[in-house]
Amino acid sequence: METTNTLQGQYVDIIGKKIFPAELTIHNGIIEKINPIENAPDHFILPGFIDSHVHIESSMLIPSSFAQLAVVHGTIGTISDPHEIANVCGVDGVHYMIDNGKKVPFHFFFGAPSCVPATFFETAGAAIHSDQVTKLLANKDIYYLSEMMNFPGVLFKDEEVMRKIKAAHQAGKPVDGHAPGLMGEQAKQYIQAGISTDHECFTIEEAVDKLSFGMKILIREGSAAKNFEALYELLDDHPTMIMLCSDDKHPDSLLEGHINTLCARAVAKRINVFNVLRAACINPVLHYKLPTGQAKQGDPANFIIVEDLTNFKVKQTYINGALVAEEGKSLIPFIQEASINQFDAAPITESSIQVTIKEYPSNEAGLVPVIEAIDGQLITNCKWMQATIHQNLMVSNTQQDVLKMVVYNRYFNAPPKMAFIKNFGFKQGAIASTVAHDSHNIIAVGVDDASIVKAINIVIQEKGGISCVNTSSQKVLGLPVAGLMSAKDPYMVAQAYTEINQMAKGLGSPLGSPFMTLSFMALLVIPHLKLSDKGLFDGDGFKLF
Repeated sequence: METTNTLQGQYVDIIGKKIFPAELTIHNGIIEKINPIENAPDHFILPGFIDSHVHIESSMLIPSSFAQLAVVHGTIGTISDPHEIANVCGVDGVHYMIDNGKKVPFHFFFGAPSCVPATFFETAGAAIHSDQVTKLLANKDIYYLSEMMNFPGVLFKDEEVMRKIKAAHQAGKPVDGHAPGLMGEQAKQYIQAGISTDHECFTIEEAVDKLSFGMKILIREGSAAKNFEALYELLDDHPTMIMLCSDDKHPDSLLEGHINTLCARAVAKRINVFNVLRAACINPVLHYKLPTGQAKQGDPANFIIVEDLTNFKVKQTYINGALVAEEGKSLIPFIQEASINQFDAAPITESSIQVTIKEYPSNEAGLVPVIEAIDGQLITNCKWMQATIHQNLMVSNTQQDVLKMVVYNRYFNAPPKMAFIKNFGFKQGAIASTVAHDSHNIIAVGVDDASIVKAINIVIQEKGGISCVNTSSQKVLGLPVAGLMSAKDPYMVAQAYTEINQMAKGLGSPLGSPFMTLSFMALLVIPHLKLSDKGLFDGDGFKLF
């Protein structure tokens, strides 16, 4: 059926760096005309926002539910890396995400996961080899090769790694990077392998170094890793080379805002508004060759109307000419979806997570390695500390804020592995989760073995989820879709997450997001010290202790 409608407002020409009153004519989902007029309403019309790198799974929502929340904030598309679900369910998981995303009016641009598993020092639920990656890249629904986390493999020209990169180049699709802290000749070598972006820079020096070799930098601000304050000046210094992303965003923070909040923060810091909007709306379209257009004449009608160019409060969001959000309310319907999972973990006992000093690594001085978590960062430090011993067993020490952490294989029967971690701040109880990048085994941290075991076993009962236990009660949010996501109403999931996150903070944690921080403590590809289901991992030497 033929449809035509018109809209008026202050049209923002981002590339031309001008704003003028205009009337847009939308015909069958396409911007047919943009006509300058004498007067128009004070609101602003501009291209929709695009998150240039996100793992939808971290929102704990399936794609259709993620879209329901994102459009409220003016997001019309995401560059989505499905390697979380791929590490659990393999290629089937990737297709699950694509198929579900197609059921709603939203632009999900999925990549082919490059690192499943991320390393061989952990147990994942699946492996995706170069031949499968090549097949995925031939799919019209796959837009790029997802972040190449195995940067040592690139530097040493690992055959399998290089095959995946070559397959992307032959398909004419870009390769995303992941190389935290890599600089100088090593960064140059990594980039020259044909890797075009990086979202892991946590200092401006690192970002500028990579920019000098032609790499595009994604400024990340998620629920755990927050690099905006360190990198925002790049928006003015390198306007054609910068994009904005969240990487990992929990449902409560997605409810509050998305890329729009980064735009507001950048403008508040006196960054040129056109440079900000270029990073948020245009650069991802150009880099990934997205079919969303730039809200120009002849482009698909993917645009938003905002009250001003200061706070970026979104009045309306349009996707392919259809109104999908208005005045803070999503017009995308809830989609009922089946689950996909791989989970075979048996309940554990307190005796199975006990550890003696003889079993744990130590140095010549008798000190033991302790993971130091850093709020707002994925990187950790390795601190050598005196172990706390009780009845010949290593235990948590709440006075020193050193707690026991456990990683337990979810895919088959295997003994759990233990480590000790600083900065969670708990004075009681424990939390557990099956969101544990990248293999998504069960991870838990707590002040005593009874609490840790209870938190883990509650999650096992749900076949995946997050849990919190204190001295008087317990909560669990089931995540039956790969142990990562819920297929329930997104507003209900966000509310349930808010409640369990507040309960976790009530254990005494000063962390902004205890569950999100915990989820990265098994991420071996980020230095310096982590724990996998196979043991304590030295991220600098890239080996188990």
